[in-house]
Formats: sequence, structure tokens, C-alpha cells
Amino acid sequence: MGLISNGTTIFDNGAMASGFGGSMVFVSSATASSSASIEFSLGSYKEYKFFFVNIHPQTDDVSFDFNLSTDGGSNYNVTKTTTSFYSYHDEAGTDTALAYGSAYDLAQSTADKKILSLIGNGSDECAVGIFQIFNSSSTTYVKHFISRGNVYNRADYSNEWYIAGYANTTSALTNIKFQMSSGNIDDGKILMFGIN
Repeated sequence: MGLISNGTTIFDNGAMASGFGGSMVFVSSATASSSASIEFSLGSYKEYKFFFVNIHPQTDDVSFDFNLSTDGGSNYNVTKTTTSFYSYHDEAGTDTALAYGSAYDLAQSTADKKILSLIGNGSDECAVGIFQIFNSSSTTYVKHFISRGNVYNRADYSNEWYIAGYANTTSALTNIKFQMSSGNIDDGKILMFGIN
């Protein structure tokens, strides 16, 4: 039985309906425990959505990054072009900004892409966010992605990050990997959903 609002199905037998007519289906999850990286296999869903919950780094002042593979995870080196902007507000209420983050952009680069940066490793510091990638199995088009998240900054700020870009390949993507720019992912959970 589905939950319906204004004639639109919101939940249908436990699956949440998306705005594109498909259902959001739980695919996989992983919990970090001093993990060097967390990898997921990508299949044929039209969209994948990842939820980052309480991602805590081993090392202070690091970024949470991703990269992609077209060869089953043997290499994570897909060419990407991206754009970034962020906002911040300190705990004292004295320092705020909304800025374009050109230093965080990639231009036709195979490097890991920073999606959440300046994360503190204090006992109560962590990062959360949502990452979406579209049509990853296409052999015709590039693969677009968007991300939004919040960080407990290493200098006691709330940092909001907005990332977008595309993987500039017409090969199907097979895997995605998340890791810290330095050190391990000390704790946290990543949930993966697929949408058709």
C-alpha cells in the first residue's frame, strides 16, 4: 500500500518514489572503522544517491574525496571537470562568508575530487552530506554529479559545501571510491540508494 499526497505516490511498499517516476531503492551500506577507503560497485540505475553520516577523519584538517573507475576498480582515475562553492559561519558569530572555491575545482583532471573539506578530527567533529551521480552506466554521455554537505570545521566553523561536475568519459562507470585526503576514515557510515 502506498502513501499518496495530491495524487502523487510518495512511498510505495517501503520504497520512496523519486521526482522522476522511479523508486529510491536501498542498494548497500558500509561502516568505516579506521578504513583507508570505502568502495561501491555501480550498476544500471539511472541515478545513485549516497548519504554520508557522521564521517569522522583520523587526521585533522582533511577533505573527504571521491574518484571513479571504468575498469572494475583496478584504477580510480576518471577525468573530471568540477565547480565548487561554500559558506561558513564561526561559533563566535563573528566570521561569515559565501564564496566560490576555485582552489577546490578540477579542470580535466584525474585527481581525487574534494567534496567535503577542512574537516576537524576532534571527538565531536564530523561531516555529513549527500552525493548524487547520474546515468553512470551510459556509453553515450558524460556522467554528471552533484554534492552538498556540512562540516564541523577544524577551526570551529560550520562549513557548507556545494560541488558539481561531470566525469568526462563515455565509458560506463563501474565503481566509486570515497577516502580522506590524508589518513583513514576513522568512523562513519555511507548509505547507497539507486533510482530508476
